[in-house]
Amino acid sequence: MPHTPDPEAPGSAHEEEPWLNSDEVAKLWPIRKNWLPGAAHRADVRVRRVGGESRGTWGAEPTFHYFHPGDVHRAAPAIAEGTVDIPSDWRTDTPDGRRAEFWGVLSARIAVTLLIVLILGALFLILGSAVFLLTVE
Repeated sequence: MPHTPDPEAPGSAHEEEPWLNSDEVAKLWPIRKNWLPGAAHRADVRVRRVGGESRGTWGAEPTFHYFHPGDVHRAAPAIAEGTVDIPSDWRTDTPDGRRAEFWGVLSARIAVTLLIVLILGALFLILGSAVFLLTVE
């Protein structure tokens, strides 16, 4: 992925610093990763969206967001101080945000565990049926 700015985004075409991805911005801002584009919009940070094209009945491509480095560094103190209006459940430094993150991670882990149990149960059922059919005369 080239680090050139979107032609629609304001800024110079000869920018030195590459745009930051979501992982890099999440280290600078106390915002949960999936809410970074919304927080960037509220803080007037330029964002490039790559992907997300429709695949018809197969859904959509993954969407990646890239943030203007100067805007990110300019907005970091305002976001950390809380002067930008960002909902508390988007943040990582509030009880609401930590609670939302906890329940999101917990529900994902439970879903994965249930999926593994379901797959193992189906595997044992198939294996048991095969053993039963081979031993019955």
